[in-house]
Amino acid sequence: MTSHDFDVDGFVRDGFLRVDNAFDPQLAEACRGVLWCEMGLDPDGPAGWAQPVVRLGFHAEAPFREAANTPLLHAAYDALVGAGRWLPPGGLGTFPIRFPSAADPGDTGWHIDVSFGHEAPDFLDWRANVTSRGRALLMLFLLSDIGEHDAPTLIRVGSHVDMARRLGPAGEAGLTLREMLADDFGGSVGRRETSATGRAGTVYLCHPFLVHSAQPLRSGSPRFIAQPPLLPAEPLRLDRKKGESPVERAIRQAVEAAP
Repeated sequence: MTSHDFDVDGFVRDGFLRVDNAFDPQLAEACRGVLWCEMGLDPDGPAGWAQPVVRLGFHAEAPFREAANTPLLHAAYDALVGAGRWLPPGGLGTFPIRFPSAADPGDTGWHIDVSFGHEAPDFLDWRANVTSRGRALLMLFLLSDIGEHDAPTLIRVGSHVDMARRLGPAGEAGLTLREMLADDFGGSVGRRETSATGRAGTVYLCHPFLVHSAQPLRSGSPRFIAQPPLLPAEPLRLDRKKGESPVERAIRQAVEAAP
């Protein structure tokens, strides 16, 4: 796959691009081994899987760096964000690792990943703005095989358009997560939903405004994903006369078409 093969128009319309075979499944296996060790759990010992979800932070060991920086992914970053406008990932994180459980994991609400204002003690006061300060993409790295019954991340298709229109009038200051939650993220509740499924090594590159939700894992094997941001090397611009990126185009078109 070359950069010309990416469905850029689909990304602008739907808010995400699925990249199959983005990294080697052996790298996913190596990453899972590191994470099992950090958790102190046995992959063959379900009796010890007491929590519905375990969250781990950033990892910069070799398999994580290599998974995030394959030539195919670099080409996709260029295609969606623009060459020279993103920072090579130093690794992967965070990791919401889900275990089969009847308990409520407590983290399955619809949301976007806010990207600044993290100094506020209440996470509902963290913010996003129309130029997506601090985040070029949301990325979902599948580190285990994930089917429809393996608690795949749910996506509201096209919801980045609703969020761009919601954030537009707020300018550079943006909105808090609390404010966005109040109108169900730009009124995106009616959007068609799809699941981020795929084999280990699949990556979903998502517009930073894409509304998504976790699901509980009720049966089967533990589910491993990483959900890092792609960090921008320069701020997004909505007035770019030449070389507008698909991320920027999606925001600009949504704002310009707002009623």
